Amino acid sequence: MPNDLSPTARALRALGILQARPGTTAGELAVRLDVTERAARRYVAILREAGIPVQSARGPHGGYRLGRGTRLPPVHFTQPEALGLVMAVLDGRSVAADDLVGSALEKVVNALPESVGQQAALLRAYASAAPDPYSVRPEPAVTGQLVEAVAARRRVWVTYCSEAGNEWEAAVDPWSIVVRHGRWYLLCHSHRADAVRSYRVDRVRAVRPTGQEFRPPEGLDPVAVLEENLGLGWQYPTHVVFDAPATEVAPWIQPPMGRLEPRGNGCALIGSTRNPTMYAQEWLARVPLAFRIEGGQELRTAVAALGARLTAAAVADQP
Repeated sequence: MPNDLSPTARALRALGILQARPGTTAGELAVRLDVTERAARRYVAILREAGIPVQSARGPHGGYRLGRGTRLPPVHFTQPEALGLVMAVLDGRSVAADDLVGSALEKVVNALPESVGQQAALLRAYASAAPDPYSVRPEPAVTGQLVEAVAARRRVWVTYCSEAGNEWEAAVDPWSIVVRHGRWYLLCHSHRADAVRSYRVDRVRAVRPTGQEFRPPEGLDPVAVLEENLGLGWQYPTHVVFDAPATEVAPWIQPPMGRLEPRGNGCALIGSTRNPTMYAQEWLARVPLAFRIEGGQELRTAVAALGARLTAAAVADQP
C-alpha cells in the first residue's frame, strides 16, 4: 500500500476492510493498512468521529465490526479493481445490455468516477465475449433460495425436472452450490436416492423449506465431491480398460468420465453416461492411448460406429 496516503484515505480503506471482514482485530487491520496497531486504532477513531458506529469486542471472537443499520458511503473502486470486475464478467459469460448482469454492470461502470471508470467503460464498450453454448443460467430467485438453505444448513424440498422432462420432488440436504464450466450445480444428499447427488440448478423448478436442520460432512470439498459425483449414477454403465498405468492415462480423463482404478500393469475407467455417443466421440476418441471396452454394451456400440465411420472416411478416395 502507498505510504503517502492521507489519514482520511487510510480511514476509508479501514472502512472497506471492516465491511468485507467483520471481526477484524486491530493487529489484522494494522497489517492490511501497513501501519502500527496504534495507528490502526486511530483510524477507527476517525470513523467513529465521522458518525460511523464501529463496535469492538474482546476475546478470541472479538475484533471490530460495523453496527447494524449503518449508512455507509458509496463503494470505492480502484482502477485495477474496476477493470478486474468487467474482465471477470466478460470472462464468465457473454453480456447483453438488457440482461440482469449486463444492466447491473452498466450501472456500476457509469457510477464510477471518470478517473477510475474510463478504462472499464472502454473495455465494457469494445470487448466482446462469445456465448458459451454449454452455459445455462438458473433463475436468480431459485438460486437465492438454495443459497439461503446452504448457509442456514436447512433441508429443503426441491421440484426437479430431468433432461427427459420427468418432474419429481425430493427432500435434500443442500451442501453447496458449485459453478462448473458455466453450469450451476446443487451438491446435496438426496433423501429420495439416499445418496450424494448433483442436480443442475437450472432444472430446479421450486424450492420449499422444511425447517429441519442438517450437518454437512466434515472437511467437505464441494468441487472435488462434485467432480467425483458427475461420472456416477447415469443410465448407461461404462468400463474401459487401458494397458497404460493410471499416471499416464489420468491427464486425459475428465472427472465426468468416471473413476480410474489400478488394474495389473494398467488401469480401468469405471463410470456411467447418459449419452454413449458423446462419451465415445468427444471423450474416448481424444485419448491417445490404446483401450478396450469391457463393460457397457451401449458404449461398445457407439465406439464401433465411430470406428466404422472414420475407417470409411479414410478409404473413401482410394481405388
